[in-house]
Amino acid sequence: MGRFIYDTMSNSVDIDDRTLAHLRIVIMNKLRRSESFMFDVEPGDGTGRRSFWVHPAVPMQFHFFGSRPPRINRLWIEDLMQVASGPSGLSVTAEPDEDRPAPEE
Repeated sequence: MGRFIYDTMSNSVDIDDRTLAHLRIVIMNKLRRSESFMFDVEPGDGTGRRSFWVHPAVPMQFHFFGSRPPRINRLWIEDLMQVASGPSGLSVTAEPDEDRPAPEE
């Protein structure tokens, strides 16, 4: 279990390391483009949902508790990037099967 920390420890949420690794890539890429966005997440402790307005001026940390970085699923990154660019902002979607065929353009 990892932790996403936004500004201060009081603004943090625990997220599975594998999911957090994928979210980190998406958030990093959005901020690299100077794109602010809403990040909506369920903390996992049954306390509802938390929403963060993610902006490059606010410090954030991604704290991983596992000793090894997880393997990255490129299809999940693509799905999360598409969701993050939508009107509701970034939220965790189900991880797609890496064996599914790539969409034709």
